Amino acid sequence: MIFRAVRDGRPYPEHNLTLKQWAEIPPRPLRLDQLITTKRELALDKLLAEDSTFYGDLFPHVVQWNGGLYLEDGLHRALRAALQQRNQIHARVFVYSGPVE
Repeated sequence: MIFRAVRDGRPYPEHNLTLKQWAEIPPRPLRLDQLITTKRELALDKLLAEDSTFYGDLFPHVVQWNGGLYLEDGLHRALRAALQQRNQIHARVFVYSGPVE
């Protein structure tokens, strides 16, 4: 199994983090089998695109909430890592303790 679980949607409340705030969180290594996805489906063209992170953050976004690590953004990057036989990725992890003001 690649991921700990596959969900459809976020179980945690909205955190209101901006892209700038995400960028301030240093990336850290995470094992793929620790992650719970928040999307059930993916687009094959995005998975195979070479420039998929050209306009976005290089690192996936993960929300740590209620004992789980939820992959909020970066499913395609995580799957590409798995297809390359890698069992971990570097991701930005936001520890959720309430909405950001």
